[in-house]
Amino acid sequence: MSEIKKIATRESYGKALAELGAEFPQLVVLDADLANATKTELFKKVYPERHIDCGIAESNMMGIAAGLAAAGMIPFASTFAMFAAGRAYEQVRNSIAYPRLNVKIGATHAGISVGEDGASHQCLEDFALMRVIPGMVVICPADDIEARQAVRAAIEYNGPVYLRFGRSAVPVINDDNYTFQIGKGHVLRSGKDVTIVANGITVAGALEAAERLAAEGTDAEVINISTIKPLDTELLLASAAKTGKVVTCEEHSIIGGLGSAVAECLSESLPVRMLRIGVRDRFGESGPAAELIHKYQLDGEGIYTQIKDFLK
Repeated sequence: MSEIKKIATRESYGKALAELGAEFPQLVVLDADLANATKTELFKKVYPERHIDCGIAESNMMGIAAGLAAAGMIPFASTFAMFAAGRAYEQVRNSIAYPRLNVKIGATHAGISVGEDGASHQCLEDFALMRVIPGMVVICPADDIEARQAVRAAIEYNGPVYLRFGRSAVPVINDDNYTFQIGKGHVLRSGKDVTIVANGITVAGALEAAERLAAEGTDAEVINISTIKPLDTELLLASAAKTGKVVTCEEHSIIGGLGSAVAECLSESLPVRMLRIGVRDRFGESGPAAELIHKYQLDGEGIYTQIKDFLK
């Protein structure tokens, strides 16, 4: 069996920007002294005159991005999620979202998969922070193919967009026929017994868990809902009505993220049994990314074990 191809979505982000630069001459990229880590250096090599290094001044970077958008450009402000969603929150809210400026925020290195950088850099709150801002679109792609398409979709969308990309390489689960649309989920595996909704790095684990469940007679439906806001409520409700049980998986706190968004939708329209898989009201810790993902039960084995307990 051939080895599954793995690519970090931050790599996909940098490559997509470089590839789309010619098609969108109004595209400009800003960075906060992290072009190598966020991979926006790939854009800088091709279009150095359209890349601005703002230094370690993330709040200023968001203000500069707002000014560029007001002048008709399409700026991508890039830095680690902890600094984009955390340190620069006020500027994102007041300078970008409040006037609904056409700024895209490329946030990398979120979640516990940041690894050895530890709790101070492992942002587990960014979905919640960005989701509550009026008019902000929030996207967390699952793989290379979806990440590249999400960058294009963000450029073509008129308004603020928050995109979260990962540090670690993840399996490529989509094929070349896949088409990403903002606000639309994608059924990766059909099933009738339980719905598993996932995004980002947990999608591959959800698929692995579904296969293990299938071997034991439980037919799980797996849905990749990479757009946390706006949520694909139509697809979600249809699947929940079919299976009667829903599990959400995310590399984020179970408070305020994908699990909360799904719970809000279901509680208002179709209450069903539900389990939220994620980080449970705590900070992360330093350690190898793979070991942390296993410890926090966000890999295939951990997701499978939690769903088994839930189904009892």
